[in-house]
Amino acid sequence: MKVLGLSGSMRKEGNTAQLIQVILRQCKEAGIKTEFVSLAWKKILPCLGCLKCKEKKWCVIEGDDWGGIAQKVLECDVLVIGSPTYYYNICGQLKNFIDRTYSLYHDHKLAGRKGVVVAIHASAGADRTAKTIEGFLNAHEFSSLGTVIGKGTDEGDVLSDADAVRHAEKTGDRIVRLLRPHHD
Repeated sequence: MKVLGLSGSMRKEGNTAQLIQVILRQCKEAGIKTEFVSLAWKKILPCLGCLKCKEKKWCVIEGDDWGGIAQKVLECDVLVIGSPTYYYNICGQLKNFIDRTYSLYHDHKLAGRKGVVVAIHASAGADRTAKTIEGFLNAHEFSSLGTVIGKGTDEGDVLSDADAVRHAEKTGDRIVRLLRPHHD
């Protein structure tokens, strides 16, 4: 069993990454294999809308980082995916990644996994950010394990959001109970 944390933020150690890491830490401490991937400074080209992926069963765009990260998503049991809020929605880097997963949609390649949404905002808009990520998870037939919303602007601010940290820890515990139901 593997839990993958995927931060869409361009800040590698930003608030999105830090709140995802709180969830992963709960899993790791219980002996569950985790991995963290940041999309920060990765080259993720946008979907071309060419529909060639319907035949190829994989995105036809080559020469960027999308394929390797998509493979990690295919190999996980639980995906903890997050984004900062930019203009009341997900950031562009994560949107490019999500759009390219259309190539996995045709054969339901991601179906059956579990998903957790993480959304960060400075003061407002995280609800819509979360809804966009939930739409991605629903389209790919993930089962939801919940949403964690945090508040912060400067790197590390979210760790001062006691409610968000507590909710992230409880979400991590829920993942542990799901993946290791007889774990004490």
